[in-house]
Amino acid sequence: MILKIDKVSKQYANHKALDQVSLEVPKGGILGLLGPNGAGKTSLIRIITQITAADEGEIFFENEKLAPQHIGKIGYLPEERGLYKKMQVGEQLMYLAQLKGLSAKDAKERLKDWFHRMEIRDWWAKNVEDLSKGMQQKVQFIATVLHQPELIILDEPFTGFDPVNAGIIKDEILKLKASGCTIIFSTHRMESVEELCDHIVLIHKSKKILDGKKNDIKKQHRTHTYLLETDSEFGINHHFEVLSSEMQEGVVKTYVKILNGSINELLQSIIPQTNLIGFREVVPSMNDIFINLVKN
Repeated sequence: MILKIDKVSKQYANHKALDQVSLEVPKGGILGLLGPNGAGKTSLIRIITQITAADEGEIFFENEKLAPQHIGKIGYLPEERGLYKKMQVGEQLMYLAQLKGLSAKDAKERLKDWFHRMEIRDWWAKNVEDLSKGMQQKVQFIATVLHQPELIILDEPFTGFDPVNAGIIKDEILKLKASGCTIIFSTHRMESVEELCDHIVLIHKSKKILDGKKNDIKKQHRTHTYLLETDSEFGINHHFEVLSSEMQEGVVKTYVKILNGSINELLQSIIPQTNLIGFREVVPSMNDIFINLVKN
């Protein structure tokens, strides 16, 4: 466990941003930190990165109480980008790398590699203000990971990217995970959560309302609904419920919910009536789970 958050609370005037939030971040994986706007995600990130302090509770980094010496082991890409617009890209990244403790020589060697990987080899002398939002995002991503932090916190990292560049960043995130980095990934893009995250934490109205492995959470929220594709309509008994049925390109697509029967009983009841073309369970997406939990 790289990070343990124990009963953290934070109050701003009349607003309770975090209320007794506890969670653990497994080492070497990607944790999705989810929640609606104003839920408390950014407040928690700012406490982890020591930009602000908690009013109550404690945070432990690799079993040590979080302290200033841990800042160098963390890389943070905030949602509000912060580059010096008048500086050249190379000059700025050299400066930021040395603030993180790298020598000029090491910084330059690592930057050459990252410029190649991010397909920005001719950007060294460009001014930041001359870059598009997506191009600036690439520069800030490099600044976040250049010092090879153990924990990387990414707040909406795909904002401003076209699909090609979003794919480049996604591939680099997966490479960082494979190299042993731990990543906290805060986003509203549920398709990114489905693709990248191993573990999920959902915060709503300052409280944690969901915490666990992504696959376990999806299993817990199963609705026992199945899609059956057949060449004709069929009837079922009271152990099952037809939610919807329609014909598409000569195939009848029927959504059936199991009430108190079994999958085998369902199949055995329809096979004598029709030809079964396709059959699969309809597993709720993270987007469905997110919306249902927040609404409830």
